Amino acid sequence: MSLLTNERLGISGATARKVELRPNWTEDDLQQVFRAAYEHVFGRERVYVNGVFASAEALLRDGRINVRQFIQILAKSEFYKERFFYNASQVRFIELNYKHLLGRAPYDQSEIAFHVDLYASQGYDAEIDSYLYNPEYDSAFGDTVVPYYRGFQSIPGMKTVGFNRMFALYRGNGNSDNAQYSGKSSRLRQQVAMNLSNTISASALSLGMGSYQPSGRLNLAPARGDNRVYVVEAIVGGVGTQVAVVRSRQRYLVPFDQLSQRYQEIHNRGGKIVSITPA
Repeated sequence: MSLLTNERLGISGATARKVELRPNWTEDDLQQVFRAAYEHVFGRERVYVNGVFASAEALLRDGRINVRQFIQILAKSEFYKERFFYNASQVRFIELNYKHLLGRAPYDQSEIAFHVDLYASQGYDAEIDSYLYNPEYDSAFGDTVVPYYRGFQSIPGMKTVGFNRMFALYRGNGNSDNAQYSGKSSRLRQQVAMNLSNTISASALSLGMGSYQPSGRLNLAPARGDNRVYVVEAIVGGVGTQVAVVRSRQRYLVPFDQLSQRYQEIHNRGGKIVSITPA
């Protein structure tokens, strides 16, 4: 896809990001690996890492483990479990494992069923290892490359539906996997179970917004005179003051072509976007 198309789809920050720890690496190279690994595996939650994996970093620096094993440590950690396992549905957990460890979305019900059965029979560690030690991971990343989002590209063995499904899981690098629409529930359960394709919804990144409720298929080039109207709900008040001020929740009816302008106005006033839904 072209750079312009990637920007309109909100995936320009996720495509072709390949970070590899090659022989004769420098400390700067190693730091790039750490940053890429935390960003991809934990997403927005990476901001809370803050030394949690110092021992694992030391092992990689000393050459006692490789990049694949470093990713394995991250995915088997309590840090990962607390954010993506304990409070999530089982199917949501599997979706996130595909996203974080293989860089794509699950294609069909057979892939979901395989991992449900694997976890039930062999447990958590076997579930994580099944993504990291298989021919697909070998071919895509091997022992030296940090996993990255491959689901937006043409990859060997990829089903066409995988491209659409990836949009249901990836909502921009600044978006939390635990704070998206649907909370910690599955994003793909219904479409996968019914063997249906997902619609492609504009990401929060592509519209420049922090909270977005999907509303159908994305129009890459909206026609002139687009008459869609959205309800923007925001919390406003209390900006520029050090005293306690009541902040109120307000709703605005905003035409499609004025969404970006309204978003900026709200944030310039110290407000926070709560939701954006079709009127």
